[in-house]
Amino acid sequence: MKSLLFCTFALGIFLKFVSGMAWAGGLIVYENDSPTTGTASAGWAALADDASTSFTNPAGMTRLDRSQLLVGAQPMIITSEFNSGPYTRLAGGGGEGGNAGGVLPSLGGYYVHSLSDCFKLGIGSLSYFGAAIDYGDTWVGRYRVEKSTFLTAALSPSAAYRVNDWFSVGAMFNVVYGYLSNDVGINNLQDSLSDGKLQYKDEDFGFGGGVGVLFEPTRSTRLGVTYYSPVDLTFTDTPSFENTGPILTRLLTQRSLIGSELELDFTIPQWIMMSLYQQVNDKLAFVANFGWQDWSEFGDVDISLTVDPVNPGSLTANLKMQDTYHFALGGQYRIAQPWLLSLGFAYDTSPLSDANRSASLPLDRNIRYAAGIQYDWNKNLTLGLAYEYIDLGSANLAQLGLPAVRGTLQGDYDPNNINVVNLNLVYRF
Repeated sequence: MKSLLFCTFALGIFLKFVSGMAWAGGLIVYENDSPTTGTASAGWAALADDASTSFTNPAGMTRLDRSQLLVGAQPMIITSEFNSGPYTRLAGGGGEGGNAGGVLPSLGGYYVHSLSDCFKLGIGSLSYFGAAIDYGDTWVGRYRVEKSTFLTAALSPSAAYRVNDWFSVGAMFNVVYGYLSNDVGINNLQDSLSDGKLQYKDEDFGFGGGVGVLFEPTRSTRLGVTYYSPVDLTFTDTPSFENTGPILTRLLTQRSLIGSELELDFTIPQWIMMSLYQQVNDKLAFVANFGWQDWSEFGDVDISLTVDPVNPGSLTANLKMQDTYHFALGGQYRIAQPWLLSLGFAYDTSPLSDANRSASLPLDRNIRYAAGIQYDWNKNLTLGLAYEYIDLGSANLAQLGLPAVRGTLQGDYDPNNINVVNLNLVYRF
């Protein structure tokens, strides 16, 4: 029974901690500092025009006739404002939190080395999962979440081999660094004091990989498929409590929660992307995607609270997440010999139904609109600029709770969007 109480408390902490960890780009961040931002990721696994294919589809490296370097930068400007509904109740009051977003910087780089016409090696440095959100410590939902930062950085070496004129294969190995930091407000209840705070912070490394294939049945048609394996991350920290009153401190001490180690195990899910590139003529080409992400696996989270090392409390929490599906369509048009215009549209389904959405995971469907331009400075150097607007949906939520404890939180998010500006440079040698 005691272990069950510990695990229930741990689950409550976790549900607060995972807030906003993947708002940018509908969980998986397709914006990877490359020209594919200009097509809203359409053609992800089939374009294979630059060194970023070392991650989007390593098999596509066989299409590059020379060694190539791509570097990119793309600030992501997140605007997310909670609008409180008429049923929101909290004894301590509070505001709507203002803009919980901010500017999330992003840098990426890719290199492909041509050993021969058939054999290529590559490496990518990027982030494809993560975000940050900050409601502040006076908003009406502060006892559910105040501030959350979840950042990842991946290093992905890869290799590719051309089997014949129409078929190539590739593989990658992903080393993922993860950083998690969260602040949650604590209601001091009967102590009549200002809010306390619970803080949790840790970092970890996870490992995964991926495989890709590229079919080129004709000179104008390419079909690409890339599979990414799951990556397990484990965060372990002893949560710190600040400004807790005597009553709450005594309660936490009696349950041995102060000084106990909390471990959160979750998985960046496996996913697959299938893409088409179809060249219509010398000027025009169409690109498309269909993708699947295993977010129901991410929703099953292992939680343990080590009070007694011999008999730690543990459980698996089901966040009732559902798999997501991705659709994208775009095109490229050669305006003139040095200029290439890109346009794109993408849609990702929601990983949470309205009934299961919370302030900790206010995730909804995503819609992307994008445009980009590339300029061939000379035969070795190409410069690119892209812009993308991501509509994150309204994320309607209704969380019930006692007004004197956590309160009832009801409302939606508006505005709720991300503006992405991408600058990239491709150098061939």
